[in-house]
Amino acid sequence: MNPSMTLIIIAITVLVSWRAFDNERLLERLMLWPALMARRKQYERLLTHGFIHADWMHLIFNMVTLFFFGRQIEQVFGEGLSAAAGFAFFYLSAIGMAALPAWLGHRQNPNYRSLGASGGTSAVLFAFILFSPWSKLVIFPIPVPIPAIVFAVLYVAYSIWMERRGRDNIAHGTHLAGAAYGVLFMLLTQPGLAGHFLRQMRF
Repeated sequence: MNPSMTLIIIAITVLVSWRAFDNERLLERLMLWPALMARRKQYERLLTHGFIHADWMHLIFNMVTLFFFGRQIEQVFGEGLSAAAGFAFFYLSAIGMAALPAWLGHRQNPNYRSLGASGGTSAVLFAFILFSPWSKLVIFPIPVPIPAIVFAVLYVAYSIWMERRGRDNIAHGTHLAGAAYGVLFMLLTQPGLAGHFLRQMRF
């Protein structure tokens, strides 16, 4: 039996993040830093920033999300090494694609930096919602389970609102871009998924 690609990604992310917590030089080398990327041609940062986190809470939140929903989406790609590679491509490309708006929009801003796997985990979560929109999710701090599709609407609305306010250090635009990429990727690669989702949405 092949090991879960989700668990492999989690293990690598935890290890790299843990090493970077006490190594500022490593943290700065891996984070998304658009101004520096343009000057030094370090475009690998579009991916490497997804393997480091600001603190343990940031890391745990992203990895718990990936653990519960990544394994579900990994099954969509089937079994075997080719399936594992397919899921890895989906997740890694989501991290990169979700970071593109920040990279393009902040290339002239030397103070903008970003890190974390939220782009990839948002893509995985929204991919899951396409397959099972009425599954109940327990989301902190909401005290009761809510349907996945309701969470999706609240998540998008909140992210748009916070992105426009721009008063915190969270890359809400990256969350939105990751979610959109996850939806588009699955709709384009999974025949019949759009019809399945629409049928699920009928009351």
